Formats: sequence, C-alpha cells, structure tokens
Amino acid sequence: MDIVRDIEDRRRFAKSLFILNDTHSDPNWHRETGGLSMFERPAYWPEREPLVRVLAWTLLPNHFHVLVQEIREGGAAKFMQRLGGSMSLCYNLKYKEKGSIFQSAYHCRAVDNDAHFNYLAFYILIKNVLEMYPGGLKAAAAHFDDAWEWATRYPFSSLSGTVSGKQNPIVDDPEGLLAEIIGSGNSFKKDARELLKCT
Repeated sequence: MDIVRDIEDRRRFAKSLFILNDTHSDPNWHRETGGLSMFERPAYWPEREPLVRVLAWTLLPNHFHVLVQEIREGGAAKFMQRLGGSMSLCYNLKYKEKGSIFQSAYHCRAVDNDAHFNYLAFYILIKNVLEMYPGGLKAAAAHFDDAWEWATRYPFSSLSGTVSGKQNPIVDDPEGLLAEIIGSGNSFKKDARELLKCT
C-alpha cells in the first residue's frame, strides 16, 4: 500500500524528518507550522535539539529508508515512533482510513563497520531512487547517465545534496561520515554506476 499518494504527502514526510527530530514535541505541530516555510519552526518553540543525526534518506511510494546516527539515548526509537505515528495520523485524517499505515514496527539495525555503512549509503541513495526511474533498475543501468540526472533531481531523497555537497536542513553530518566513505560528485557517480551493474 502506498504511504504517500501525492506531492503534499511527500512534502509532509520531508518536513516531518526535520520537525519531529527534536527533543521538543508539539502534538499540534502540523497546525503550528502550517503557515511557515518547509523547515521553519515557530519562534516560541525552544531551541532545536535533535534526537538523531539523519545521514541519508529516501522516500518511495510505499516505504522509506533513513540512515541515522543516534546522539541521545533512545533517540532513534523516539524519532521513529513520532515519525510513524504522525504519518499514520495524517494519512488517516486525509484519506478517511483507520489504523497504522505500516505493516509492523520499524526495523532498526546497528551499523558496525565501513562496508555495511557503504552498502547502506548505496542502497538508500542509489538503489532506492533508481528503482523509481521509469523502467526501474534495468533501464537505469542501460541508460545510466540519463537515470543519474533524473535521480539527482528527485526531491524526496538526500541524494542530490550528497552529490552536490549542498546543505540540507534534514541531513546533519558534521563529521562528513557519508562523504568520507562514499565520496561525492563524479566519484560517487562512477561508484554508483559500477555498483548498479552488480545488482
């Protein structure tokens, strides 16, 4: 089942990644941020204190992947609980549905080595995005330059920021963990092309 149906749902998801990643919690955050720009917080909220560092993310029609570094004990669980609950609430209100939009609780795995981290970065930023390319991964591999251009313009993933090096309010990688392992720009594109051949 699709968890996002239109551009408004996708924008709300991206906004949720930013707003809900905070020790401050406002149950009416949708209303309180409704007239503000995408990543703007109300001035009367306390200073933002993230629960996790979001290193990479991609939204697909029926699921999403997010790579986080926990910076507060229990932060990842709290963040994912808020994110899933908020998504279900909004979906149900908008589409007159009931219950959770997710089949089960979120799945969390600790990354304990560079090879696993490198794989996840590729999986989340390249494989997930290119699966949505018209014709899927097979077409993306056959027409890689066009597919890469398309993927770097996909707005509901951190791929474009990773490739360009541009700051994104959602992504917080002050130590450059992602760039250190996968590189950026043309080096990342070259590696992505090679890795895609192996899928």
